[in-house]
Amino acid sequence: MIAILDYDAGNLRSVEKAFQYIGEEAVISRDRDEILAADKVVLPGVGSFGDAMEKLKSSKLTSTIYDVIEKKTPFLGICLGLQLLFEQSEESPGVAGLGILQGEVLRLPDTEGLKIPNIAWNSLDLCNDGRLFQGIPNQSYVYFVHSYYLKAKDREIVKATIDYGTLVHASVEKDNVFACQFHPEKSGDVGLQILRNFAAL
Repeated sequence: MIAILDYDAGNLRSVEKAFQYIGEEAVISRDRDEILAADKVVLPGVGSFGDAMEKLKSSKLTSTIYDVIEKKTPFLGICLGLQLLFEQSEESPGVAGLGILQGEVLRLPDTEGLKIPNIAWNSLDLCNDGRLFQGIPNQSYVYFVHSYYLKAKDREIVKATIDYGTLVHASVEKDNVFACQFHPEKSGDVGLQILRNFAAL
């Protein structure tokens, strides 16, 4: 069973439906016992970094997330869910993130010809043999919606990048923690294969 964390940060139903489409049992939950009993856990998210951290705390999910990570349960952050795994974001100065991974979340630079937010299909440069990308060709297109991007401290955890006025670390993996800046649940067959790979871990 896959638990999708419910902290009023949107986009939960589309993630749930994508997992159900590939034949996986998925539940939207903020129940600590149910989440800790799950085989896999997903942290989606849309909106601002500061608001999302406040909602995680008010939903009493932060300690549950740390316990899931410590249990070595496979954990997937999606979009804002990726950013929340890091220490902080330029979007919300002074707000601490979960701090599970190290790196900076920065605003996309103003670049001639590129719109912010980046709402587009971008092709991934795969690297470092990510487990989420098994069977997926390099330069496959996935769907992004974001104004802020990750610059991870440890390049070894980076499994996919895009170039959008700067090098964007689009997916990371460390031990049982996985994350994508893009939306696999909205990325067609490629995204569904990424979710299948996560479900099969």
